[in-house]
Amino acid sequence: MAFKITEETKQAVLQKIAKAKGTPVFVIDIEQLKKNYLRFRENLPDVQVYYAVKANSDPLIVKTLFDMGASFDVASLPEFHLVRKNLINLLPSEQQDFIWEKIIYAHPIKMIKTLHELEPYKPLMTFDNFDELEKIKRHCPSAGIVLRIEVPNRGSIVNLSSKFGASREDAINLAVKAFEMGFLVEGLSFHVGSQCTNFENYRNGLNFAAEVFEEAEKKGYKIRNSKTGRRILDIGGGFPAEEYNTGVMPFEELAKKLNAEIKKLFPGDIELIAEPGRFLVANTCTLVVSVIGRAFRHGIISYYIDEGLYGTFSGQVFDHQIYALKAFKGGEKEKCVIFGPTCDGFDTVSPSTNEKKYPCGLLPRMELGDLLYADNMGAYTLASATNFNGFPVAKAVYVNR
Repeated sequence: MAFKITEETKQAVLQKIAKAKGTPVFVIDIEQLKKNYLRFRENLPDVQVYYAVKANSDPLIVKTLFDMGASFDVASLPEFHLVRKNLINLLPSEQQDFIWEKIIYAHPIKMIKTLHELEPYKPLMTFDNFDELEKIKRHCPSAGIVLRIEVPNRGSIVNLSSKFGASREDAINLAVKAFEMGFLVEGLSFHVGSQCTNFENYRNGLNFAAEVFEEAEKKGYKIRNSKTGRRILDIGGGFPAEEYNTGVMPFEELAKKLNAEIKKLFPGDIELIAEPGRFLVANTCTLVVSVIGRAFRHGIISYYIDEGLYGTFSGQVFDHQIYALKAFKGGEKEKCVIFGPTCDGFDTVSPSTNEKKYPCGLLPRMELGDLLYADNMGAYTLASATNFNGFPVAKAVYVNR
């Protein structure tokens, strides 16, 4: 169900799924996922995709991307083992060590118990401070390490620069210290912030990385991959989903600018990787819900649906997105407020009738049992959903498998 068909046909398919599976139901379009991956690779052919598992850790999404040639960016032991669990049995036993070469543990701060568990796999991981370097040396000395540098996150929906990244004052000293401790620093990484709309963040990151590579070499240390001998440059994620923001630079234009800047700064032995998450999965998933209650208060209708902020609408809290609920039926639209199913007043899917800020504040008159749907819910929704109040997480259904 790659929704290149009419809206009417799409709605018929969604209603059929909801009738067969019940609601809330999370419809994952595997064909759209494949299209997104191919679009990324076609426009950035020299960049290996390390899918950011945190965006959506659905097992079939992981397997599909692996089958297409992707690697994986993980940020926790559960994510690390999720990739392992889903992929390890796909390879003959003599090739299973290959799995660990397909993963970068890209969280700069790791628990000691995590390092102990990762040690046997000789993982590739990031760091951005002296204490973390000492911790890795003591508890996971076999690791390959990548230095994460700080770059501006101006114009990004989620700012990560305040939390991670070595500053200009520390970056070179950190790289030198790592070499002196016996590590081989294999590369550099940066992240421009989630849903980045400002190309200058990428430009700043690339130029800063070029400076660090050059300064380290001047001090007698060559940053390089232990297996390939090439410098790793991880340009992170942040590639925006165009469905979320009007006026976002088309990916093709962004890729063209990135390719030109990379060619200018790194004409030699560079191994490029990136960590797209949202870009690959945002538009692959559609949520269908049911109206389970209705009330009239102060001249405005309140609808209660069987999914909310503690479920897949959690992206409105943690990912700063607003998802527009649409009706399957027509009719004159009227102001409404939409609540999730829990007993918590915070669980308000459309806490305002301001249409510009909360697009789901206007709907035709709904009846109990009527269905609603929301597009572009593939990233940071199901990933942060809970079963608060005992309400189960929306069931996933796959189309175009």
